[in-house]
Amino acid sequence: MQVTIVGAGNMSKGLTKQLSKAGHQLTVVARSADKAQALAAEFPNVSVVEQVTEVADVVIVATGFDDAVNALKSLGNLNGKVVIDITNPLTADYMGLTIGHSTSAAEEIAKAVPGAQVVKAFNTVFAQVLTEGPILQGKQVPVFFATDSEQARETARILIESSGFTAVDAGPLKNARYLEPVGGLNIYLGYGAGHGTSITPAWIGV
Repeated sequence: MQVTIVGAGNMSKGLTKQLSKAGHQLTVVARSADKAQALAAEFPNVSVVEQVTEVADVVIVATGFDDAVNALKSLGNLNGKVVIDITNPLTADYMGLTIGHSTSAAEEIAKAVPGAQVVKAFNTVFAQVLTEGPILQGKQVPVFFATDSEQARETARILIESSGFTAVDAGPLKNARYLEPVGGLNIYLGYGAGHGTSITPAWIGV
């Protein structure tokens, strides 16, 4: 599958490693050309462009939430494209969310790029877990995803499962209002409560 990853931070690195390992063809675009080049040099099947002239069918936005909309709009026409939003709308200290209850980061992104098929996914998985791989303490790491598009649902499932993770369908896009607080709780447990970043939320029996 052809995938454009926007951003070259820790989450992008983990996703790039696992998706390239699964055989997907990746293009990385980021504000820092040096960081993007360094990331691409680590893994096979990865190229870098300074300016996107043709958007892949799948775009993963791996920036902070505050930068996500502008980053996506800079790519040009996203009509019909599957956009996977991995962001959490975090406060400056990472211990709270800036929006919730009546909307979510994913829904706000969907409003800003109305032609795209937006999926919420990977926001409950730490970058360290993404980088180290889909098995944690002998169990497959679950990746929850939510979307209103059946095409995007199937695309997300393929990307998640081909990378070795367990795909857990969390329903329509509005359920990102639930997934983002779960991501926030994971961040609190990892940093605020000192459990470290080699942890992940899961539901037994799903």
